[in-house]
Amino acid sequence: MLTVVGRARVLLPLALICLTAACGVRRLELPTDSGRSLPDYEAIHRELSAACRGVNTLTTELSLSGRAREQRLGGTLHAGFRVPASMRLELRVPPFNTLGFVLAADGASTTLLLPRTDEAVRGTRADEILGALTGITLSPADLMAILTGCVVPAPRPTAGRVHAGGVASLNLEGPATLYLESTRDGWRLRAARRGDWRIDYLDWPESGRYPSRLELTASSPLAVKLTARLAQTEVNVPIPDAAFAVTVPAGADLITIEELRQAGPLRDGAP
Repeated sequence: MLTVVGRARVLLPLALICLTAACGVRRLELPTDSGRSLPDYEAIHRELSAACRGVNTLTTELSLSGRAREQRLGGTLHAGFRVPASMRLELRVPPFNTLGFVLAADGASTTLLLPRTDEAVRGTRADEILGALTGITLSPADLMAILTGCVVPAPRPTAGRVHAGGVASLNLEGPATLYLESTRDGWRLRAARRGDWRIDYLDWPESGRYPSRLELTASSPLAVKLTARLAQTEVNVPIPDAAFAVTVPAGADLITIEELRQAGPLRDGAP
């Protein structure tokens, strides 16, 4: 069973920390020029995504910091994912390490349990629950793809461009755009865009194949900015089916997604 040590009330697993300015790592300045064609974009993407495309399970500790509108988000989660659509997130809160929430999805059903208020949500998709909790609507597959550096599940490149300043862009089906920076060792994924989201990959360990720090920002509709640090990341370690289920006590109150949204940390800015 996955466990979590946390410092916040309710927050996104994506949720994932050291602020960019504090750590001195610059965000990539995205290109504004049209660039020129990159003929070998498929080979570049194949090499770039080799590690993330091979991930079937992922477990990691996610430390989060950020804001959504006027609400501050922060904390640490333990998270587990399994393709194609299974996820478990747990949060524990101080001072007594009590369980803040458990969110479990197995691809067929999703359950959120709030033990401190003896409430639960059922019959709602995982992305809708995450949206109600944090304003960020992401499916388990989407979240896993972002955390591993694939950005979208089963990424397929459709075009590539080279821009000024040693930056390249790759368009993916999904849709999404990857932004790469030229290094001595080849191309490195530094940022991506998915719809309203910008994702900045701020740190890649020298000996690691997966990002250890990233930032997600969206100007609309909730003005979200989250910085996340990943620790103790393991891939392709078997996770039992039981990890993606949670038992709701017989006396728990079933609440609606709207009630969850109103009770969550984004209640002042929820639509």
